[in-house]
Parts: sequence; structure tokens; C-alpha cells
Amino acid sequence: MTLNPDLSRTEDTTGGPDEGLRRTLGVDRRRFLSTCTAVAAGAVAAPVFAAAPALAQDRGRDHGHDRGGQVLVPPHKRGIILYTVRDATARDPLASDLPSGFREVFKQLARHGYRQVEFAGYRQHANAPGGDNLETVQGARLLRSWLDENGLRAQGNHGFIPPSWPLTTADLDTFKKHLEIANILGMDHMGTGGDPTGSSYRADWDVAADKWNALGAVARREGIKLYTHNHDSAYGFLLDGGPLDDQGRPTRSSGIRKLEYFLKVTDPKLVWLEMDIFWAHVAQYKFHTYTAHDGSSRKSVFDPAGLVARNNKRYPLFHAKDGVVSTTNGMGYDMVPFGTGVIDYTTFFSRVGQRNYRNPMVEDDNSPSATDPAQSLREAKISYDNMAALRKRRG
Repeated sequence: MTLNPDLSRTEDTTGGPDEGLRRTLGVDRRRFLSTCTAVAAGAVAAPVFAAAPALAQDRGRDHGHDRGGQVLVPPHKRGIILYTVRDATARDPLASDLPSGFREVFKQLARHGYRQVEFAGYRQHANAPGGDNLETVQGARLLRSWLDENGLRAQGNHGFIPPSWPLTTADLDTFKKHLEIANILGMDHMGTGGDPTGSSYRADWDVAADKWNALGAVARREGIKLYTHNHDSAYGFLLDGGPLDDQGRPTRSSGIRKLEYFLKVTDPKLVWLEMDIFWAHVAQYKFHTYTAHDGSSRKSVFDPAGLVARNNKRYPLFHAKDGVVSTTNGMGYDMVPFGTGVIDYTTFFSRVGQRNYRNPMVEDDNSPSATDPAQSLREAKISYDNMAALRKRRG
């Protein structure tokens, strides 16, 4: 059986006149649930960026300004995706004195200074409190109680997006279960770690847009903003014209990038994006030239901050991961802890603005270590301190 959800609701949720009413209703529902739960780039060989300055530690409270300038990421917006410390949540508490499982990891992250977390699923070690699988209503209530006791807020999850389209009843029911979990946890946003489609063809992105508009409408009825996350290929060039190949597909580009097109054909009241800033800069390095419909070669260097600024509230979340220059891996960068690389986050956050709206989540895929079990949480602290130290440059 297949099912297309009802898309009849069209009230504005992007910050217009109805925003205050929607947020009031959303808070009331979450408060109720909480009570119930008791709880470039270009053609050069390497990316061209000035090295980021050394960032001083700043763990004290602030109100957005100090003698060093405006704080670019306010304390309540400093977050981390738990994928960065996945080894710690998966650690056996009976075999280690290090923090293990969600509850102890939350406690450690709060000590570092973090105030937000983004989930990457709800599984942990079976010996941790609550057991291995907390992807249930009961598990969400337990997670919410641990978040609350440590002063943390859940702000998104890289979780379930139905593979079917049109949606099967089973997939829609599972999606709704995840929305219920998101509401228990107090999330404003729920999303995925993958791109809407891996295709380069406009027709496939049109299908993806239809699906995401439908899913976004379901999420919206539950007070949740649905978002998709990017990797570098999603900011490559769309194939949308020119001669056709032997399968009848276009072989050339208008110069529009895939996710730029997705932004145009999805409803801004239903679909949001989370920019992974590292992968956006990899895209800047990799995708700088395209073959136009007339066969000419044209250059177009990607500007990640410019895209965010042009689409403003379509980007409520970021993955904040850093990189050092690499000339050998084909990506332009090797991933390193936030603030220890060359991506100019001071300029990026200054340009995108809306600092009390954006939710940057520290991420480093490489933080877990097979030989140093304390590394991921140690690097999480380094990343927090460097994010807290970001200040808007004077002048």
C-alpha cells in the first residue's frame, strides 16, 4: 500500500507574522511532553585560505560582546553532533573508567560548556543505563531526562528518512514515530545525514523535491522543521541541458548547483538545510568549472557563506568541522578539530549573520581513535573552546 500525505496546510513558519503563534503552540506541546516524560578553491592545487589565528580559550559567561569584539557563536548556540564522540556513547561502562553511554557523555559535554547536541541515532552500549536501543518513546523520555539534568538541549537528529516514494504506510508510520521522539526530546529540527539524492540530473532532483515537500508537510504538522545535510557532491553542478547521452540524459550544465536547485523547487515553509561547512569548502575546491549547454567551459567558484546569506533562514543548522590543506586526497582538506585548521570561521560566521538563529554543531569524523580512547572527548573540549573564542573582527 502507498500513501501520499495531505499537503493542505500552508501556514507560514519561516519567521513571518504567524511565527510567534506557531512557536507558542510548539513550546506548549513540548512542555506538556516534557512533563509527561518527567524529563578556491578553483583550479589551484590547494585551497587558498589564510591560516586561522590561534584561538584563546573562553569558558566564561558572556552577553555577546567583550573587549575582543562580538561573540560570533553565543553560549546557548554552541553544539556538537554526537557522531563526533560515537566511540564514547558506544563504550562499555563495565570495561572502562572513561565516560560511556549517553548519560555520562552528556555530563562530560556539559562540563566542556556545550549547551546543544545533535543526535546521530539513538543507540549506545548495551551495558549503559537504558540499554542499547533508545529509539523508542520510552527511550526518548529517558534521554530527555538526562539532557535536562545536564542543561542540554537536543537540536536535531541524523535519523530516519523513508526510502520509499510514494510513501508506504509502514515508512510513514516509522517517520511519524521519529517525529514523536523528536518532540519528546524537545527538538525544533529533525533531519538526515545524507543528500536528497545522489543523482546529477534535474529530473531526479525534481522527484526528491516532491518527496521532501511531502515529508516536510508531515513534520510541520508535528511542529518540527525537516532538514537535509550536505556532502560535497550535492554542491556540484546540475546536469540539465545540452546533448543527451545514449540513455536520453543531459550531459551539460546551466551552472546551477544541485542543492541550489533543490532550494528553488522545495517549499521554504516545509524544507530546511544543514550546511556542512567542511564539505561545502571541499565542493568549492572540487567543483569550480562546468561545461555549459553550448559546450563552452566556464568557471564558477562556490561561495558557501554567500549561499547561506542569500537563503537566510533556510539554513538553521551547520556542521562546524575544520580542515588543513591537503594536496594528496583530492578533496583539498584533511579533517581536524574545530579551530585548528585553515577554514576561516570568523569570516564565515560574520558573513552569514543571524547568530541567535543559527545552530552550529561541532563535528570531526576522525575524533574517535582505536589507540587513544580519551581522544574524542578531549578534542570535543578543544573544539568547544575554539568555537567559544570566535569574535567578529573590528573594523
